[in-house]
Amino acid sequence: MSDVIRRPRALRAGDRVAVVAPASPFDRDEFERGLVELRTLGFEPVYQPSVFAREGYMAGSAQVRADALMEAWRDPSIAAIVAARGGYGSVHLLPLLDRSVFDGPPKAFIGYSDNTSLMTWLTVTCGIVTFHGPMIEGRFARGAEGYDRDTFERCLRTAAPAGAITHPSIEVIKGGSASGMLIGGTMTQLAASLGTPYAFEPPEGCVLFLDEVGERPYRVDRIYTQLRLAGIIDRASALVFNELPRCTEPSGTSTVRELAAALTQDFHGPVLFGLPSGHTDGPTLTLPFGVTARVEAESSPTLFIEDSAVL
Repeated sequence: MSDVIRRPRALRAGDRVAVVAPASPFDRDEFERGLVELRTLGFEPVYQPSVFAREGYMAGSAQVRADALMEAWRDPSIAAIVAARGGYGSVHLLPLLDRSVFDGPPKAFIGYSDNTSLMTWLTVTCGIVTFHGPMIEGRFARGAEGYDRDTFERCLRTAAPAGAITHPSIEVIKGGSASGMLIGGTMTQLAASLGTPYAFEPPEGCVLFLDEVGERPYRVDRIYTQLRLAGIIDRASALVFNELPRCTEPSGTSTVRELAAALTQDFHGPVLFGLPSGHTDGPTLTLPFGVTARVEAESSPTLFIEDSAVL
């Protein structure tokens, strides 16, 4: 775990934003629509020709994808980097990334899903704030239907704490209040890292955000149990689940919220369920990973971002 957390500078109109494809290929039409939305936000989207590379179910070879990310990070004219989509493959980049490249001025990296592998490495190992927020395909490409502009701008364009992040879908599973570094991502990627040189090792007392989609309840149970037995859950002061969309039994005999309640019945801190960031059927909210957050799990369940995510 890095001893110092570094914040990128706040984004402003005219900034160049690099689009990279660290994982799976994307839909070209959605790619173009996503670029239009970035321009609507006042940014200048840029990308390398290699973003269109294809190799099986990945967006080019691991080396091509790693080189594109490092080149964008080295370029002083680029203020932020956004992933084209998730899917699978970002973990292949980790052994190929030159850590010294990321020791320079930090940049905003925005993504979720399979990009959890990169985001946790950037935040936990390199000490850089990252943003669990909209990607190009399915998010920026859909405009207001794909992402929540308010939390995106509060987290990335304002050098002040983003404050309250709440939503009508958030429910309290266990009450209480707790604070710590906000960190996490897609549960599958967090669990898959364990036992590798890139194992997810969050700080003690963290606020752990857990995102997942399309896994049957027994698989969610298996992933959560692996994280618990590995000691990851016990490190957290609070847990915040997303909606776990489509993580249901075909028979409909129980809800995924009931599963989350059963899995966390012995957890020692507050637990929220239903914060729509990452995989969600509605607009995705942006969360900054690496800053201090506070969970208030009472009558108005809220995640408060207490530190500025940008400078």
